[in-house]
Amino acid sequence: MNGASREALASARERLNALTDDTSVDAAKLAEELAAVTALLDREVSLRRVLTDPAQAGEARAELAGRLLGSQVGGPAVDLVGGMVRSRWSRSRDLTDALEELAYSADLVAAQRAGQLDNVEDELFRFGRIVSSNSELRRALTDRNASVSAKTELLHSLLGGRANPVTERIVIRLVVQPRGRSLEAGLDALSKLAASRRDRMVAVVTSAVPLSEGQRERLSASLAALYGRQIHLNLDVDPEVLGGIQVRIGDEVINGTIAERLEEAARRMAG
Repeated sequence: MNGASREALASARERLNALTDDTSVDAAKLAEELAAVTALLDREVSLRRVLTDPAQAGEARAELAGRLLGSQVGGPAVDLVGGMVRSRWSRSRDLTDALEELAYSADLVAAQRAGQLDNVEDELFRFGRIVSSNSELRRALTDRNASVSAKTELLHSLLGGRANPVTERIVIRLVVQPRGRSLEAGLDALSKLAASRRDRMVAVVTSAVPLSEGQRERLSASLAALYGRQIHLNLDVDPEVLGGIQVRIGDEVINGTIAERLEEAARRMAG
């Protein structure tokens, strides 16, 4: 997003935070309702355009949203959507993308209240790794000809009773409402969104063998000092790195693996 949409999203995030600071607000219910509004606006393109039409006054757009949604979702969701449609959006789709983000954020708030946000974040990361390494599972979850009920049942069998209910809920939503994204990209975005709940950066750490607790603590402290922010480590094991570690933070890679050093030596010899 850029321009007006970026500012509108920032305001919407602030409103969500203010709303969910009130523990009387059911964050999980709010998440489901925002997800339902997202699906509605994905289907009804003309409605989405009306709600973001800059030729109409923001208050008029908010009143329309209230009339349409008031009997379908609760007061907190109506208030949040009303505030969003009062804002100016560069593209109508940006409103839907923002609503989707807020729906996932509300679910993560529910996990945070229960003291389970770390677990949810780790489960999202691990599930993403499972999907990336299992082509048959990926095909089953992304098959456009498979029914929603079939995909939901498969995810229930994989995650039910094993993963946090919030993890299961948002993975199911991501699979049945991909909105044009790859499954891996969606899971990665959710993992980063979970980290942002604590204003943390995510480092994907790949090592040949599992790191000890002491190694994890030292690495986390070193990265925090380097970046000036708390760093959450998502740990992955890949014997092909041949020792050492690779750290990826966003687009930046810190590579200290033996495999990388061997490749560099081979490049120098070839040069």
